[in-house]
Amino acid sequence: MDTKTEIRERIEALRAFMKERGLAAFIVPSTDPHSGEYVPGHWESRKWISGFTGSAGTAVITLYNIGGLWTDSRYFLQAEEQLKDTGITLFKERMPETPSIPEWLGSVLPPGSEVGIDGWVNTTEEAIALRTELKSYGLQLTITEDPFAHMWEDRPNLPESPAHILPLAYAGISASEKIQAIRRHLNQCNADSILVSALDEIAWTLNLRGNDVHCNPVFISYLLITPDEVTLFISPRKLTPEVSAYLSGNGIQTKDYAGIADEITHFTGKSLLVPPETNYALSASIPSSVSVIRTDSPVKYMKAIKNETEIKGFHEAMKRDGVAMVRFLMWLEQAVQSGKETETSIDEKLYEFRSGQDLFQGISFDTIAGYQAHGAIVHYEATPESASTLKPEGLLLLDSGAQYTDGTTDITRTIALGPVSEAQRTDYTLVLKGFIALSKAEFPEGTCGTQLDVLARQFMWKAGINYGHGTGHGVGHFLNVHEGPHQIRMNHIPAPLLPGMTITNEPGIYRAGQYGVRTENTMLIVPSQTTEFGEFYKFEPLTLCPIDKKPIRPDMMTPEEKAWLNAYHRKVYQELAPLLNPEEQKWLEGATAPI
Repeated sequence: MDTKTEIRERIEALRAFMKERGLAAFIVPSTDPHSGEYVPGHWESRKWISGFTGSAGTAVITLYNIGGLWTDSRYFLQAEEQLKDTGITLFKERMPETPSIPEWLGSVLPPGSEVGIDGWVNTTEEAIALRTELKSYGLQLTITEDPFAHMWEDRPNLPESPAHILPLAYAGISASEKIQAIRRHLNQCNADSILVSALDEIAWTLNLRGNDVHCNPVFISYLLITPDEVTLFISPRKLTPEVSAYLSGNGIQTKDYAGIADEITHFTGKSLLVPPETNYALSASIPSSVSVIRTDSPVKYMKAIKNETEIKGFHEAMKRDGVAMVRFLMWLEQAVQSGKETETSIDEKLYEFRSGQDLFQGISFDTIAGYQAHGAIVHYEATPESASTLKPEGLLLLDSGAQYTDGTTDITRTIALGPVSEAQRTDYTLVLKGFIALSKAEFPEGTCGTQLDVLARQFMWKAGINYGHGTGHGVGHFLNVHEGPHQIRMNHIPAPLLPGMTITNEPGIYRAGQYGVRTENTMLIVPSQTTEFGEFYKFEPLTLCPIDKKPIRPDMMTPEEKAWLNAYHRKVYQELAPLLNPEEQKWLEGATAPI
C-alpha cells in the first residue's frame, strides 16, 4: 500500500471515532502533554494522521471529506509535496489570504457543530482561546480522550531510557538552591505551589538530563513543588539507583508518571501556579477549592539567564564546536572537487568531526544541508532519495548544531562551493549586512527582541525582500536548542532581553527553486554601559567560525561593517588557532584574513 493511500485510511479511522462522539471536526496539533516543540514518537499524531513530517503544524480533519493543515513558511514547500493526494489542503500561516482554523471551520461546518480536541495535547491557554473563537462562529468545543489510542496499532511506546545527573561542575547551581529560588518567586506571585510540565524546565531545575526527545536531552515527567515537598512524576524504569539516591539526597520524592492526574485531582494546597502551557486535561482537573494562578512559570526566566558556570561552559563548547567546523570546512573545500559528496554524506562527515570533540553528546537538531535549490527550503532535511550531489559551484546552506555537556551550539554558514552568480553575491551580502547590524546593536534595559528585529531586515526591505521566520531564539544550556521566553522576530514577543541570555542571529533570503542564504551565530547578551539614561546592553558572539568571504560584494559594505567582520575573524583566529595543527592554522588564517 502506498503512503498516500495509508494516510487516507487513517483519516477515515479518525472520522469513525468522530462519528461515534458526534464530532464534525477534530483538531490535531504537533505537541505533547508537555507542550514540546519536538516530541517523542508516541505523540507524533499529527505526523501520523497527515503524512506531513515537519516539526510544526496543526491538522484539522472534518467529517465532510475535507481537511486542512496549517504551518509556517519554513515548511510551505515541504507540506505542499507531502499533502498531495491526501485530501488535506495546505493553509499558509501568516499569509493575508489564510483563514484561522476557527474561521475556516465556521465556513465549512453547519452551525452548532462540535469540534473535538484531546485535552492532554492542547494547552490550557489554547483550549480557552479556541473555545471562545469557535463560539463566535456558532461552533462548540468538545474535549475528548486521545483518539489515536484507539486506532494507531503500531504506535511507539513512551520512551523508557534512564535519566542521568548533570554534575554541579557544569550546572553551576545545585537543585536544592534552584528549588529554594523557585519558592521565593512563588511567594512574589502569591502562590505556594507550582506544577511544572515543560520538560526543559524540569531538567534544568533538577540538574538532570535524559534521552527521551530527539536532540533535546530531556526526560518525560512532571514536577510538583509545594511549600513542604517536591515530587517528580516519572516512570520508575527511568530511575537508576544513582539518580534515585541523588533525588532523595535533595529532598525530592518520586511517584509514577501515570499518577499525575490523580494527584492534581486530589490536590489539597491553597494555591497552585499553573503556567499557560500546562495541558488542558490537568488544568481542568484542579479542585475548585484551590486558588489557581495562571501566569508564566518563573523557571522559564530563571533558566534563560545563564549563570557564570553555564556561560563559561558555552564559551568552551563553542571553541570545540568551532574546531570541528574549521576541520569540516577545510575538508569540504577539497572534497567537493570529487563530485561524489552529497547533502547526506557531508552531514555524516560533520557529525564525525563533532563527535571527536570532548563532552560531545549528540546533535542539537537535525542538520539542514541544502545545496542550491534545496537551500531555499528553510527546514530542508536531506534523505538518501532527495539528496543533491554537490558540485564545485553555487551555494551550500549548512545549519547545524551540537549538544555538549557544557553547552549547546547552533550555527549556520552559507558556503560558496565555487563560482556563484551576481544575484547570489548580492543576496549573500544583504544577509551579511543585516547580520552585522544586529550583532552590533546596543539597546536600553527593557528592550524586547521585536524592537531589534528590523535591524536584521532593513537592507533586504529596501530591496523588496523579506523572510518568513524569526531572526533569533534563545538557546538552552545542554538543553533545547530553541529556548524562550525571549525571541527576535517581527510579531510582538514582550519578553525583555537581559544579560546572561543567549540568542541567535539568523537572517536569510530564500529564492524558491534557486538557492537560499542564511548566516547565523549564537550570541550572549552582556552589559554595555550605564549612562544618565539607564543601563544599556549589547551582544557578544559566542559562535566561533569563519564567515565565507568569497560571496561577499565588498562594494555593498560600509567601512564599519568591514571593520566588524575583520574584528570577528580576528577573534575566531585567536580563540581557535591554539587548538589546531599547523596545516589547519594556515587554512584558518586565510579564511579569517581581513577584507
